[in-house]
Amino acid sequence: MSADVISIEDGVVNFPVHSGLFGGPTRHVHALDHVNLGLKENETIGLVGESGSGKTTLGASILGLRQLTGGVVRWRGKPLADLTPADKLAFRRDVQVVFQDPYASLNPRLSIRAALTRPLKLHKLLPAKERSEYLESLLDTVGLRPAHLYLDRYPHEFSGGQRQRIAIARALCVKPSILVADEPVSALDVSIRSQILNLMTRLKEEFRLSMLFLSHDLGVVRFIADRVAVMYLGRIVEIGSVQSVFRQPNHPYTRILLNSAPSAKRTTSPATSPQLEPRGEPPPPTNPPSGCHFHTRCPFAFQRCGTEVPRLATVGADHQSACHLNDRGGE
Repeated sequence: MSADVISIEDGVVNFPVHSGLFGGPTRHVHALDHVNLGLKENETIGLVGESGSGKTTLGASILGLRQLTGGVVRWRGKPLADLTPADKLAFRRDVQVVFQDPYASLNPRLSIRAALTRPLKLHKLLPAKERSEYLESLLDTVGLRPAHLYLDRYPHEFSGGQRQRIAIARALCVKPSILVADEPVSALDVSIRSQILNLMTRLKEEFRLSMLFLSHDLGVVRFIADRVAVMYLGRIVEIGSVQSVFRQPNHPYTRILLNSAPSAKRTTSPATSPQLEPRGEPPPPTNPPSGCHFHTRCPFAFQRCGTEVPRLATVGADHQSACHLNDRGGE
């Protein structure tokens, strides 16, 4: 099996939260709770979960934008904390990001030409005389044609879909091999989403990209990902190939997500088809439940779920789930 191009091992991120206006006991938001995830060459992992599940924190940690409280992020086998200045520059070129809101991620004071030229200058990739032709070719690749009509305009002059294409072009201009896409289509009109998804699928193959795709939309993840990882309150509760997770979801939380997302259009076995509903409201991230974080809302919870943390265990080919129900029969 090929090595991971980037990975997080036993990753923990805690955010301190101060109580009251005049101080008080410091609590912590447990954004990541001992997360392990590895991305392989030319693979797309879809990371899904409700708001507050830890998806964005995991993406920021992979990018080196969020410091871990514990654990390690490795880029091509090297811990990010041990990178030399030259390694850090190479890492920044190799690992790029597309954010959710393209208007917020583009500098309104810079023309598109200037925004795309800056990374080329920083990484010293092309001589000045070759940049214009390269940028026109890049905009053509992301579907902005004729390219010369776009380069000297500013972000406010474009639609949301056009701005996201520009953001994708900026990420690709330094020829990365790893792309983190944080909800890249959720801020776009429905009519534009499929165009951007088709574009990203094509570019993944054309540029041989490895992609971590963060989304709350299971239908989008099913379309674009090779594997899917499901998060709940800072933990990965299920991970596997898209086919196995969508057709045979194992964890109760995954099954509830799929039942609540008609756009996913999953094909299930009779054992997974009954409609499930979570109990109660999500617990606060400053005080997650003991044992399995989901046990307070799970319709199948039993005593062990509240006392022992379940570990990811194999439930099928390329399919793991963290649920005590999988070995309850052996008790």
